[in-house]
Amino acid sequence: MKKSLTVGCVIMASGLSRRFGTNKLLADFCGQPMLCRAFDATATPGIAARIVVTRSEEVQALCRAQGVPVLLHSLPGRNDTVRLGLSALLEQLPELSGCMFLPGDQPLLRRESVGMLVDFYREHPEHIAALGHDGVRGNPCLFPARLFPELLALQGDHGGNQVIRRHEEDLLLWEVPALELTDVDTPQVLAQLRRDMAEE
Repeated sequence: MKKSLTVGCVIMASGLSRRFGTNKLLADFCGQPMLCRAFDATATPGIAARIVVTRSEEVQALCRAQGVPVLLHSLPGRNDTVRLGLSALLEQLPELSGCMFLPGDQPLLRRESVGMLVDFYREHPEHIAALGHDGVRGNPCLFPARLFPELLALQGDHGGNQVIRRHEEDLLLWEVPALELTDVDTPQVLAQLRRDMAEE
């Protein structure tokens, strides 16, 4: 029964990249736009459907070229991205039992780790499951259907963190190397991750 639980994924791509200077999701990483790493990480059989939510027409064009579903919007908040992505997945899969929210700027996140997180969630389907390192939560996070109403009703601009704070006793972590959880906020971080990748 647990193996039949349907999991979707919202790839968060609506950030403004203020600290980066340009749209970081389109920056080159190992010969392709960085966002393509998120496409690869989520190309796992455990994810039944995924959608990229973005404010960028360039990101929309990239998604279409890669055959990845995308929703273009112009709303201001992180919570808008959460609501729009989850709503779109629920329209496609009303039976959705879990939804992962994955930032598009973790280029060293591995497909194997995403798949393990889905499997881990399926063993604990009433909990929030997230990747972490040394007991510290990172991203992505996977929420059970019982928390969808809270996600859809979020206020302010703190995203799913608000829901996690209200249900910290339900949070379970799957341990991964710290580098997988590193998000790219500046060109300097991207350059370091490129060097780390080259040394593997």
